[in-house]
Amino acid sequence: MGSNRVQAAKHLPEAYAGLAAIGENVNSVIDPQLHELVKLRASFLNGCAFCVDMHTNEALKGGENQQRLFLVGAWREAGSVFTDAERAALALVDEVTRLGEHGVSDEVYGAVAEHFSEKEVAALLMAIGLINFYNRLGIATEMRPPRR
Repeated sequence: MGSNRVQAAKHLPEAYAGLAAIGENVNSVIDPQLHELVKLRASFLNGCAFCVDMHTNEALKGGENQQRLFLVGAWREAGSVFTDAERAALALVDEVTRLGEHGVSDEVYGAVAEHFSEKEVAALLMAIGLINFYNRLGIATEMRPPRR
């Protein structure tokens, strides 16, 4: 069953090219494997099946191991599976994605700042904002993952 909803990439390819350029810029600043974990975690939180599928497959192609991908949904309980820097980044994903009236806590921001340069923090924030935008487009337009 296909969706009759508009596909933004089809009608605004220039805008999608701009989004892709942001993603490439972020990849030039932060580790691409960390970037995939960021995209995967936000996609889990937002319930975007298309993006979960895509970023799981991209992470596998990039050399990420299955255990870490399986545990991204429960990263807080995963112990040493993730580094302290990755855990700080994932906490930032959680707070920015679930942005409420209190914003991002000083504790979470401080932990990220301990592990990443200011440029890397900026890239992480851009990556989180970008994947949240993609998730919202994917869900609103009913994008579905292909059967594999």
